Amino acid sequence: MALLRSNAIRNLSKLSRIQQHSFALGSSRSYSNAVISGPQGNSCSSNSFSYKSHNYPLICGRAGVLRSSMAAELSVFLCEARSLSTKAKAPPQGRAMGTMQVTMLSPGFIYEPYAPREPISFLKRWFTRSGWGRTKEDMIIELKSAYAISKLRKFGYSKQGFYKEAFEIFKEINTSLAHGDKTSLRKLVTDKTFSVLKNDIKNRETMWSTVYWELIEPAVKIRTLRARLIGVDRNDLKKVFIQLTLEFLTKQKFEAYNSEGTAVAGDKNKEILVRDIWVFEKSLFHPGAYWRLCGRILL
Repeated sequence: MALLRSNAIRNLSKLSRIQQHSFALGSSRSYSNAVISGPQGNSCSSNSFSYKSHNYPLICGRAGVLRSSMAAELSVFLCEARSLSTKAKAPPQGRAMGTMQVTMLSPGFIYEPYAPREPISFLKRWFTRSGWGRTKEDMIIELKSAYAISKLRKFGYSKQGFYKEAFEIFKEINTSLAHGDKTSLRKLVTDKTFSVLKNDIKNRETMWSTVYWELIEPAVKIRTLRARLIGVDRNDLKKVFIQLTLEFLTKQKFEAYNSEGTAVAGDKNKEILVRDIWVFEKSLFHPGAYWRLCGRILL
């Protein structure tokens, strides 16, 4: 009898400790609900995970009565969490941020930058397996450009009109670089290119005090090397940017001066033939979008 009495007392003591532990977990659970905020679905799952992670070792280490108690607690807790998450409302700031749309002004990179293709002989191109593969690659490259140009024509593109506009941008950017005019430069280029050009101006000013630059018009030659479309929304195929890579062959005059006004580089009386490869970019879904320089390619 004494043995049975001592076992009964021990079981009652364990049950008392279990109930106290359950209440402690309940208070911890309430505190977690108070500090976690976010979307409704995430609120419930986050609290559930927090509850499981704290209590999993206890579930494995206790007796069967503890498992039953914890299972009951878990079901009650999940119901409470769902009820709280469905009733909770996001603050006005959160609702405003949820409806805010972020607009991309530029992809920030040159997609498939142009690089000259290595010449291949006629016999190798048409009578070898590697030549067939090379021909296939060349055809895909040209088809991508043709598709991008055909897409652009729907927005009023004309080759001569674009060349005229691009040449004006080319002249304005080079003039702004020569004068160190960052304000005028800012609206002509993308954000990433603006950072690059600012560093170019800074490095040049450490070498020379001022520079003279002149563009001889018209350009000797302008041609399109590549055209690419960049989609930014897989659910809306109309949200695309287009990049056109142009080659400018122009005659220019250049001369650099030190702080004393003495010419230290170049000669403004001589014309030099310069080849530049610039990539222009434009959004096809932003109202009022215009062409900007998004990068220069050095070969």
